[in-house]
Amino acid sequence: MLYYSQTGQLTSVVNSFTDPLLKSDEVEVVYQKVEPKTPYPFPWKNKIEFFDIFPESVYMDGCEIKDFEISEDEEFDLVILAYTIWFLSPSIPITGFLNSKYSKLLKDKPVITLIACRNMWIMAQEKLKKRLNELGATLIDNVVLIDQGSSMATFITTPRWMWTGKKDTFLGFPRAGISPDEITRASRFGYALKDALSSDLEKEKKSLLYGLEAVKIDEKTISVEKVGHRSFLIWGKLVRLFGTTGDKMRLPILGLYFLFLLTAIGTIVPILMLVKPIIRAVNRKNVIKEREFFERPSGRGSERLKEYNE
Repeated sequence: MLYYSQTGQLTSVVNSFTDPLLKSDEVEVVYQKVEPKTPYPFPWKNKIEFFDIFPESVYMDGCEIKDFEISEDEEFDLVILAYTIWFLSPSIPITGFLNSKYSKLLKDKPVITLIACRNMWIMAQEKLKKRLNELGATLIDNVVLIDQGSSMATFITTPRWMWTGKKDTFLGFPRAGISPDEITRASRFGYALKDALSSDLEKEKKSLLYGLEAVKIDEKTISVEKVGHRSFLIWGKLVRLFGTTGDKMRLPILGLYFLFLLTAIGTIVPILMLVKPIIRAVNRKNVIKEREFFERPSGRGSERLKEYNE
């Protein structure tokens, strides 16, 4: 189990997911935290520091990570890679791992990705899938847990949590983060995985967690993610012309980006929300096909829930 958790929420998800495995005499679980040599603060000290990492996140530059307790040549039957989303991309420490010598741990291995995020993860997972392919790994499952509350609500509650550390309800908004019940229910994946590993099914390199509602995409977010990611790439490229993270030369461009982001949220996003339902209705078959593609390999099926809803 490889993971990096900035807030601690992903650690709770990981613990719930792997709890059934720990109870099994047939499965051995090895945990390895990915730790950046220079820690990222939580909560973030200021908004500039928060936005200053977006170019490096989007372009997957990564960061230096601390040495692992395990060797990069260690052999495992299966690897679970748990990560969070930063600016529609895998978090920088996880990218640091993928760019490090320890990425050899994934070569020729079946991999399960476990994501905990606000609600947009598709572009990040596509990037990760590409990197896994480059490393010779095989993605056999993807599990996604998203924050409670609507997209509009989490647009307020998540930044508040990141910037202040406060997750409580306020002004009618729900608690930030993933519902505790949803985190507890993540154990169903562990029970299914325990049974699969006991039968050596991981060697087939096929989905082991299908039929457990592992992934459910809100179709409305797909186009918003695509537009947002293009924007991040354009602005990220511009910001990187003025130095690396922490360089004061980047501050004016980051300020312009922040103003652009606020403007886009107030104009472009509402327009997309109005226009896209019409486009989706006209191209319903293509929308479903696209959604199903992004939901692979585990899918949204629920046929095994009765068996594993502990």
